[in-house]
Amino acid sequence: MLNIVLYEPEIPTNTGNIMRTCVATNTRLHLIEPLGFSLDEKSIKRSGVNYIDKLEYYVYKDFEDFKNKNKGTYYYFTRYGKKPHTSFDYKEEYQKNDIYLIFGKESTGIPRSILGSDLDHCMRIPMTSNVRSLNLSNCCAIVVYEVLRQLDYLDLLRVEPHKSEDFIINGIEKHE
Repeated sequence: MLNIVLYEPEIPTNTGNIMRTCVATNTRLHLIEPLGFSLDEKSIKRSGVNYIDKLEYYVYKDFEDFKNKNKGTYYYFTRYGKKPHTSFDYKEEYQKNDIYLIFGKESTGIPRSILGSDLDHCMRIPMTSNVRSLNLSNCCAIVVYEVLRQLDYLDLLRVEPHKSEDFIINGIEKHE
């Protein structure tokens, strides 16, 4: 199973966007407290309004609680990482273990005390020196879709539901 882990997320709209991404990709979401918002806030619901009921998510009191309940391979995304997110063979790992993509809080990231225990799995999404990092929800989407690309998108739909594969062509022909 593919999992996104948010370590102490602070911004509700980021988490709401990540919730929507999780529903779209059949990815589980794990939230490690403290959270910078209440899960029933309007902004969370607005970001994932039609999808929250389809989301599989769990909340943990701290990182130790999360680790005790979730076994698998952890990948940490941090501005201190030295490997790009594309440098791992997720397909091979997915066949053996659950994969956990761990992202830190927006203001300070994942504590170095956590990162230091597994430096081989610390990654950074490559970018210019003009910015420190990308938006958290964008980072999650980039990384989840890289893992899914390596897994040939598992059983995700390749066309919009209720539309034929020839939807565009049929629409063009009707208007000519």
